[in-house]
Amino acid sequence: MLARLQQAITLGLLALALGWAVWFGTHAQPLVAVAGALLALLGYALFLAVEFMLLARQHGDDPAPRADARQLLHAWWGEVLTAPQVFCWRQPFRSQAQADSVGPDAAGRRGMLLVHGFVCNRGFWNPWMAALRERGVPFVALNLEPVFGSIDAYAQSIDAAVRQLRAATGLPPVIVAHSMGGLAVRHWWAGMGAQTPVTRVITIGSPHHGTWLARFGTTSNGRQMRRGGPWLGELVATERQLRGASPYERFTCFYSHCDNIVFPPSTATLPGADNRHLAGTAHVHLAFQPEVFSEACRWVASPSSERDGDTRTAA
Repeated sequence: MLARLQQAITLGLLALALGWAVWFGTHAQPLVAVAGALLALLGYALFLAVEFMLLARQHGDDPAPRADARQLLHAWWGEVLTAPQVFCWRQPFRSQAQADSVGPDAAGRRGMLLVHGFVCNRGFWNPWMAALRERGVPFVALNLEPVFGSIDAYAQSIDAAVRQLRAATGLPPVIVAHSMGGLAVRHWWAGMGAQTPVTRVITIGSPHHGTWLARFGTTSNGRQMRRGGPWLGELVATERQLRGASPYERFTCFYSHCDNIVFPPSTATLPGADNRHLAGTAHVHLAFQPEVFSEACRWVASPSSERDGDTRTAA
């Protein structure tokens, strides 16, 4: 569903830009022709700029360092280059370009589950999947559906993928989740009770405490990401009830003071987790930083241990 929607948007914008340029170009208005076509194709960069102005204004007393103008500009440019690759190419046209890798040779190799975020699909992870395949790492990348449904609905898909990787490899996988995907993983894991069927959960720009922008959300999953909202409050209460006072000791949370979607920045951290700040990096671009991929690969390569079992209780 999402791929078709983004195909329509991408092709529609290209058609609009071309039609505008041809119409005004043939009517002796070349400047209007060029300006309108560029606005249709690059207008998203202006929208991103507004997001960066909002994140700078909403920083408040957040404990993360405040981004300076140079860092914000660097992050904006990185997002300007990254966003069309994701939303206008990989997701609409290449979401099935990389098949999951759980073949017979996966036995004994720790696998990785890739969970995308809001308004995304598995094509988001294409660079990761290609790199993991080269390294011989088994992996599964999900499509979370319904796209605009409740986050609760994604638990079944996550559970099935974890079981698939565990059956293929014989080892608990590492889960890497971007943005809303981190909340989907937390909701699924809370439902597992005292069981620990994963080695590590790595979240990237996940709104663990909600995000300021979610106040404008109208979809079910958008409303669930509101700061101080009831869904997030119930999730935290369930986690503490089932996993004790430190339910996040197996989490690594990457976050940034230049995240244009999840802000203030510390909303993407968890108490007791390994929280890692990456300066000058925006929301989508954050997932493709070398530090993030290296950390995920480090956990995949970690040796088997007793803590890989499914019956360990929270400390």
